[in-house]
Amino acid sequence: MKNGQISHWKARPDVDAPRFPAVEAGFDVDVAVIGGGLTGLWAAWAVAVRDPSLSVALFEAETIGYGASGRNGGWLSAKPVGLRPVLAKQPQGRAGVRSADTILGKSLDEVVDLLGSDTIDAKRSGWLQVARTASELERATRYVDKARTWDISAENLRMLSAAETTERVVVSDVRGAIFSPDCYRIDPVKALASLTGLAVEAGVRIHTGSRVSELTDAGLVVNGHQVRVARQTVVATEGYSSWEKGEKRRLLPMNSAMVVTAPLSAADWAQVRWDGAECLSGSAHTFFYAQRTADGRIAIGGRGKPYRFSSGVDVDGQVDSGTVESLGQSLRDLFPGVSFELAHAWCGVLGVSRDWSPFVDVDADAKVTHVGGYAGQGLTAAYMGGNLVADLITGRDTELTRLPWVRQRPRRWEPEPLRWIGANALYKAYSWADHIESRSKSTSTAWPARIADRIAGR
Repeated sequence: MKNGQISHWKARPDVDAPRFPAVEAGFDVDVAVIGGGLTGLWAAWAVAVRDPSLSVALFEAETIGYGASGRNGGWLSAKPVGLRPVLAKQPQGRAGVRSADTILGKSLDEVVDLLGSDTIDAKRSGWLQVARTASELERATRYVDKARTWDISAENLRMLSAAETTERVVVSDVRGAIFSPDCYRIDPVKALASLTGLAVEAGVRIHTGSRVSELTDAGLVVNGHQVRVARQTVVATEGYSSWEKGEKRRLLPMNSAMVVTAPLSAADWAQVRWDGAECLSGSAHTFFYAQRTADGRIAIGGRGKPYRFSSGVDVDGQVDSGTVESLGQSLRDLFPGVSFELAHAWCGVLGVSRDWSPFVDVDADAKVTHVGGYAGQGLTAAYMGGNLVADLITGRDTELTRLPWVRQRPRRWEPEPLRWIGANALYKAYSWADHIESRSKSTSTAWPARIADRIAGR
């Protein structure tokens, strides 16, 4: 089994990773974008398309899609980004949250149309969140009921019975599921390649192997060279943002790990069903997320070790053996009787703000915009965030610029060692709650999870 190498998506021999020159001298540019993931690419592309007179340069320390954009589970979904009650505190109120939900739904087809459905292995499969205990089913039902109060209709979100769920996918001990049709299964790296091509075609100047070490009054320092920025610098580094001076506690780099199997046999697929390739997840507190890939594998992810001390990140996606075994056991538990060969394991980090909600924070005096905080719902959010940033930079008043995402960044996370103790203790509490609930007939959420939710602010 392969381990690391960034991800299965990027390590495949048929994937031709685009290469760009590193910065070797200073230069002038109108708009600088830091971060070669989806948000940075969408922002750079959108600025170049909206105003071709502006010069746009994107800087990536490693390779395009080195971070979460090249390592994720491939869910292009309209699931809410952030916490609705938190965003409703902005001046736009509940109407602003409903507007964000509407735009998320519209964005799905826009992304697929731009990147090419066949090019990115897109399948409008919907997402399915299974419940396998009494308490999980109760939480799932409450989730749908609460969504109704935000004007989410049954056409976009509904409960399925155990029998209806099993017609779609055969999961052990299933009691029901939440289903939404608003999700595409995609190949993350094929999407990155397509978007990179759009950005280059629009005139974006891309530099990989180009690490930004400092923001200055004049612009930024890249590979030791001064790049002078006339209009705006966009910081789109999400979970890898601890490089910026004074910002180490702004976003918590939450770890997530994945494994992918070798292609399953026809007999195993007949047992599992899953013909609709719905993006699949669980309702446990330590949840999983998964997809049936276009080439007949199962890719499944979960938190594993949720946080490294002092906002540390992995080395090229390498995963510890305990996490690999845990994800393998999740597969065997979900689909007993199916033969699995784990082919590749990897991990990465995603950016979580202190209030678990996204932001687009514009500092007009410093000419710097920070964007991120998607907390694991980044594929569609990156498209929205990138286009929102571009509208702001080019002076447009749009439905995006009026969203509650445009706000100051939330307060910082606690200092170490409190941050490490808290993140890992909360994960243990959620694991403990899952253990209690798996052995109980009660519909109530176990008390360790209730306490953990209050501490986490969720």
